[in-house]
Amino acid sequence: METILEIHTTWGYIAIVLNALAGIYALTAWKVSKLRGRPVWIATITAEVAVLVQVFLGTILVAADEKYRTTVPRLHMFYGFLIFITIGILYQYREQMKGRRELLYGLGGLFIMGLGIRAVLQVVS
Repeated sequence: METILEIHTTWGYIAIVLNALAGIYALTAWKVSKLRGRPVWIATITAEVAVLVQVFLGTILVAADEKYRTTVPRLHMFYGFLIFITIGILYQYREQMKGRRELLYGLGGLFIMGLGIRAVLQVVS
């Protein structure tokens, strides 16, 4: 479990940075049409998969060991759940945002980054 905790801790920072970069890239692509296309979606999907891996690792930690279930702040777990739900909401609205998908996923990536930072701050402080 300690190894999973170490991976979860490190991967959290990686997921935050990836979502920040993907969000900025998507917002830039929204403004600069030459940047649109497959690379935006590869960056976005990579960032979101990184977050989903992070949520999965956190779920394993909480489900498998009583120690983590009782010591992890509830808000930390809430932010993880909220990130998971946010990805689903972004996917849900992709058809309604045709022509502005880069805007949707850019703002979504930055929102996920912010939730990730809040989740980390719940454990660090």
